[in-house]
Amino acid sequence: MAQIKNNSKIEKIELDATGKSLGRLASEIAKILMGKHRPDFQYRLSGNTYVVVHHLDQLRFSGKKWDKKVYYHHTGYIGHLKETKLKELWQKNPSLVLKKAVLGMLPKNKLRAKRIKRLIIK
Repeated sequence: MAQIKNNSKIEKIELDATGKSLGRLASEIAKILMGKHRPDFQYRLSGNTYVVVHHLDQLRFSGKKWDKKVYYHHTGYIGHLKETKLKELWQKNPSLVLKKAVLGMLPKNKLRAKRIKRLIIK
């Protein structure tokens, strides 16, 4: 479960990824990074809550996502749409898979970059 450590103004929440699915963990992290877990939530405040995720290697994927999920990016040149499968990206950098999932669940605004910097994956 989550452990909350209060050091003056900085709040640190540690999450264990053991046995959790990717989407459910990412949505929980996104809520915490936005500050919606706090009773004094105000949207304009970015917050000082850091999220530390442990045991990312024990994350589970539901259904056939391991074989069928594809990430796309475009290089900017005509016809250069690149695709990377989840399995390949996980072998290269597992933390990037979680970071992409959390980024997709955060609102697309100026605070997004500040919020994702407060995600620490160990």
